[in-house]
Amino acid sequence: MTDESKNVSRRQFLKMAGAAGATVAVGAGLGGLLAACGEEEAATTTAAPAATAAPTTATTEASTSTSAAASTTTAGAGPEMGREVKIGFVDPLTGVLAGFGIAGQYIVGKWQAAVGDGLVLGDNKKHPIVIDVQDSQSDTNRASQVTSDLIMNSKADIVMCAATGDTVNPVADQCEANGVPCLSTDVPMEVFLFQRGGAPDKPFKWTYNLFWGMTEEAPLEVDMFTQIPTNKKIGALWPNNAPGNAYRMTYGEGGTGWPDPSFTWIDAGPYNEPSEDFTEQISLFKKEGCEILQGVMIDPDWTTFTKQCAQQGWKPIIMEGIKPTLFPSTLEAVGPIGDGQCGTQWFHPTYPFKSSLTGETCQELCDDFEATMGRQWEQTIMHYVLFEWAADVLKRTTNLDDKEEIIKRVAETKMADSVAGPFDFTAPVQWGTAHPVQNNVITPTYGGQWRLTNGGKHMFELVVVSNVSAPQVAVTDKLKPMSWPA
Repeated sequence: MTDESKNVSRRQFLKMAGAAGATVAVGAGLGGLLAACGEEEAATTTAAPAATAAPTTATTEASTSTSAAASTTTAGAGPEMGREVKIGFVDPLTGVLAGFGIAGQYIVGKWQAAVGDGLVLGDNKKHPIVIDVQDSQSDTNRASQVTSDLIMNSKADIVMCAATGDTVNPVADQCEANGVPCLSTDVPMEVFLFQRGGAPDKPFKWTYNLFWGMTEEAPLEVDMFTQIPTNKKIGALWPNNAPGNAYRMTYGEGGTGWPDPSFTWIDAGPYNEPSEDFTEQISLFKKEGCEILQGVMIDPDWTTFTKQCAQQGWKPIIMEGIKPTLFPSTLEAVGPIGDGQCGTQWFHPTYPFKSSLTGETCQELCDDFEATMGRQWEQTIMHYVLFEWAADVLKRTTNLDDKEEIIKRVAETKMADSVAGPFDFTAPVQWGTAHPVQNNVITPTYGGQWRLTNGGKHMFELVVVSNVSAPQVAVTDKLKPMSWPA
């Protein structure tokens, strides 16, 4: 199947699921997720177990729910059946952040297949697991709204979320306010903590995050930026939102998070997303003689900005995008002038980690993603770790109706295996370590550069150019200058 036909299929799925979301029972697999939205199953999806009963549908204003009824366990046939466990998952399936949500279709199917018809939890009962997927529509207000619905109407036991502070922060704030355990990833620690009013000595109670911070990011950026001779002037494109303001506070004037004073940051000022014209910023960078660009931008803005740089004659030697360079599809949209763009990366097929649910390696997951989805592997496959984490918590919880116990188990999490690597929330809390604050544990991050393959399997390939913050992944080459056309 071609990428184009896959994209059509995805649009059909998002059209049905985008506004309301879809709830899928364990055992349904990716096919169940699509069926919940009225779409035919693809041949590559996991078939539902034969023991799964025909789904029933319950519709509310906020979500469409499809839940497989659990069969009653007879005496001596296995563990006693417990109540259904509902886990909310807020993901940007549509809108400007939709690139972050593409892998969500895949990983939800993987979660369903991994747990089959239920999990035996800490009360020694087997519980059906329902994952209620809600689309944030890439909008902070919508993310807050659907989370409120998950809490108040769906009675979610745990809420999971991912994909930048624009998604995670409003979801986490709703959970914190309503006393519901929340597990998140794919938002830098400083964005998750400081932009929500937290501090190292002011922890949250109900919201926990698993991701790297700028403490880890800055050294690898310095390492990348010093691999090529430049004048060390960095043009900064930081939007007026939680991620952009976190970078401004940390790297910008008065910030203490950038470790190398020999560099000069030229902040072009906050701007609103999306934007169609970057002439003002490009003119400033040209005037200041900036030879490096660092942007915390959404995919469409990055594509527009890159093309306008070429049109207006500003061709930085190094061009780093924090969000957009996570996705090969973004580089394909930029085209050949994107050859050499780099970024802070956080998942790779060569990571020496494996799933705690199935034992699959990162390479196997990436290969399976490409075969199932018909597109190149993506960083956001690492969102898979959320349910690994949730399942581990639930297996240690003896009273599912006691959210105080659930969040206690979250704080006690110590996992030897996950696709994000081992992580330990019981380790001593100390800034600069893998457990810098109570509510955040650090995952690996590395420097990657996209290069044209000139006829390879994919248009671009991601090359590891710095591992100073992630020795688990091997460096395969040094950073090369951008190869702007003449």
